[in-house]
Amino acid sequence: MPELPEVEVTRLGITPHLIGQTVKALIVRNPSLRWPIPEICQQITGRVIRDIRRRAKYLLLDTDAGTTMIHLGMSGSLRVLPETTPIEKHDHVDLVLTNGLVLRYNDPRRFGAWLWCELPEEAHPLLEKLGPEPLEDEFSANYLFTVLQGKKKAMKLCLMDNHIVVGVGNIYANEALFAAGIHPETPASLVNLQQLQSLVCHVKRILAQAIAQGGTTLKDFTNADGKPGYFAQELSVYGRGGQPCKTCGHLLKEIKLGQRASVYCDICQPMPQSS
Repeated sequence: MPELPEVEVTRLGITPHLIGQTVKALIVRNPSLRWPIPEICQQITGRVIRDIRRRAKYLLLDTDAGTTMIHLGMSGSLRVLPETTPIEKHDHVDLVLTNGLVLRYNDPRRFGAWLWCELPEEAHPLLEKLGPEPLEDEFSANYLFTVLQGKKKAMKLCLMDNHIVVGVGNIYANEALFAAGIHPETPASLVNLQQLQSLVCHVKRILAQAIAQGGTTLKDFTNADGKPGYFAQELSVYGRGGQPCKTCGHLLKEIKLGQRASVYCDICQPMPQSS
């Protein structure tokens, strides 16, 4: 599934081609995505795209009339192509521009979404209860220390909770916890402020690095230019269960947390001792 860096790379890739352009047509070949594409999405036709933003894993295409919200789901991708480019299998939506280009949405699993909301979009039910963006100043050690008080849930699950912080998916949660030396199963309330300062620093660093390198190469993801990301070669623990730790040489362990694979080193990431 595309995570925050992949979505941000997509935003950066499509933005230069769409900003300031007028939408000639919205062509929906298959409206049956995660939610049926509503007819109201046609309101973008004839509108000028003023901005393209990202909130969590949603891409927001702003016009004066409202915002188109796009989620890539598990296998969705967006390409900017000449309008005459032949249709391929799973090309479900075209946003046709008056400049001869088309923003084409391909989604084999059809778990993505195209939705429309009137401004302000922050009040949309899918966005209103989201936590802060991990790359913004609001996401800080002091913030985490406050919201994690009394929480017995595993630290990794809290880090992946979009109500606490958005967009830190499984790959990057594994990597940040390893870099900060925090066992993924540690009860969140037992992670001290110093550890949280390290964790926040590494979350920001790893996400920024992944964005700079084009996102992580995933089976179902290519970015807006059709090129895969290159962050996968930098991974320290994710996908390396049973292999030697790059820091200490101890074999990495793999468990399931929230039905997602968690890989860690129990030497570099010790569980805190019970008091």
